[in-house]
Amino acid sequence: MAVDATRLLYAHLGEHRLTASQCVAVCSTAKIVNSAEESKELSRTREPAVIISASGMATGGRVLHHLKAFAPDPRNTILFTGYQAAGTRGASLAAGAEAVKIHGEYVPVRAEVAAIHGLSAHADRGEILDWLAGFRAPPRRTFLTHGEPVPADALRRAIEERFRWDVAVPEHLERGALAGQRAPAGR
Repeated sequence: MAVDATRLLYAHLGEHRLTASQCVAVCSTAKIVNSAEESKELSRTREPAVIISASGMATGGRVLHHLKAFAPDPRNTILFTGYQAAGTRGASLAAGAEAVKIHGEYVPVRAEVAAIHGLSAHADRGEILDWLAGFRAPPRRTFLTHGEPVPADALRRAIEERFRWDVAVPEHLERGALAGQRAPAGR
């Protein structure tokens, strides 16, 4: 997605404030890596680099190879720019874990771990309520399936109060339109 967004800057010059030369500079600043093999090659490098990876909570994908290669070196920094949900590898790193399990082995974390807060692409409560206000007809039922339980329930109450809609925050493994339907064990 980030690769496509970067290319869109140049493809749509009239839609933003950057000049053509600024777009060329932005689009050529980074080496875009598309294949798994190119990504693995990055993990073998020992030269200074900034690697931007898309797995926000370090739960899977190519970022795991990068963490495995670079987390043990105190000269490196692992920088998170998004929310780290409880129980994820990203949350463990952000909380100061001395080691994280990757591909079945514990990898020591000697790199600096830092975070930039406030860059989330998710809408906040007000933006969600404003968006919902644009619906011509209410949905039969609204399900809130993202976020921590307490804020999700607060948003549920806000939607119910403002719009008088039927809103649910499903429990883990709950499914279907009716509350209480649970997925069979093991699924």
